[in-house]
Amino acid sequence: MPVYNRERYVVPALRSLLRQCGEVDMDIIVIDDGSTDGSAAAVRAMATDAPRIRLFQQANRGVAAARNAGLRQLPPDASFVSFLDSDDLSVQGRFQADLAQFRADSDLQLTYSLMTLADRIDDEALEPAADSRTITVRGISLSAALFDRALLTRVGFFDEEFEQSEDTDYLLRVFETGPNYRLLDTVAIYYRRHAGNVTRDHGGRLRNHMRAIHKSMRRRKADPSLPAVPAMFEFKNPTDWQRL
Repeated sequence: MPVYNRERYVVPALRSLLRQCGEVDMDIIVIDDGSTDGSAAAVRAMATDAPRIRLFQQANRGVAAARNAGLRQLPPDASFVSFLDSDDLSVQGRFQADLAQFRADSDLQLTYSLMTLADRIDDEALEPAADSRTITVRGISLSAALFDRALLTRVGFFDEEFEQSEDTDYLLRVFETGPNYRLLDTVAIYYRRHAGNVTRDHGGRLRNHMRAIHKSMRRRKADPSLPAVPAMFEFKNPTDWQRL
């Protein structure tokens, strides 16, 4: 979990993980990327009562560097890896259900689920508020995936030249390896829409997104054996959602 100035949201995000620790053996790695608010203190306070949470701090270097710092802290015996942004929520039972897929198929390397976008979250119930506008999609989100550790080892680290869309670049690289994957029609995360979302910088997001796609095209041109990334992103239940 990369964190940068998310004091308001990081506690519910961590609680959404801790509530699943009775179902799966989880190591929660938090990288504070030079926050200037109380984010690190909030995480440290939670870690006092929940030793599964491990906090590491670094000078501000960006989200890709924070994700890489987290990967470097993976325990040697960790078999699976997932990500969660510090303003989102992991859905109850998600990891238990995904791990069942891996137990049923020993060759499986990746599950990729749905995400529900919501403009209001009930931070006590850890789910969208009753009056929230929501839409469920299969979008670009590292948090929707559960990776076999060996797959991530093969793909390597995040490209730290990306200020945004490092997730797009990474997922393209993952799927270019031709992994054995399964698309699940279950929701993995609640994506919190709020004024501080990085994705609200539409110009920067689009520019970096197109850069990631261009890099993928160049890789596949240089090595025609690389498979094209599947057309897997879709709206599941369009409603009267208005993009904010």
